[in-house]
Amino acid sequence: MGKIERFEDLEAWKKARELASMICQLTSVGGFGRDFGLRDQIRRAAVSVMSNIAEGFERGGDREFLQFLAVAKGSCGELRSQLYAALDQGCLTQTDFAAAAGMATEASRMLFGFMKYLRQSPSRRRSYR
Repeated sequence: MGKIERFEDLEAWKKARELASMICQLTSVGGFGRDFGLRDQIRRAAVSVMSNIAEGFERGGDREFLQFLAVAKGSCGELRSQLYAALDQGCLTQTDFAAAAGMATEASRMLFGFMKYLRQSPSRRRSYR
């Protein structure tokens, strides 16, 4: 892994940003016009993924960063669960659900891989910053 100076350089953050953008677009149309609570909760979970990656990176400590990455990964799970609720309530089509849930799963896998790398890296912080 090359030297990473900013959280914006992290592939996991880039994927989380893409996920948040997709969720904002999906929740701007369709059945979400009737369920503002679910729409807002799904958006918060999606934005939480990218926000926790950024905040953890900026904190500067390995333990804290791993903790924030774990929270971001948890937000991916929360988001997927909310997507099921949106699908069940008719707010999402099966196609949109599959795309969003797939991207959330991909972001979660990226976070898991990054967390594993950080735990196993002997140089830790110097490896990515």
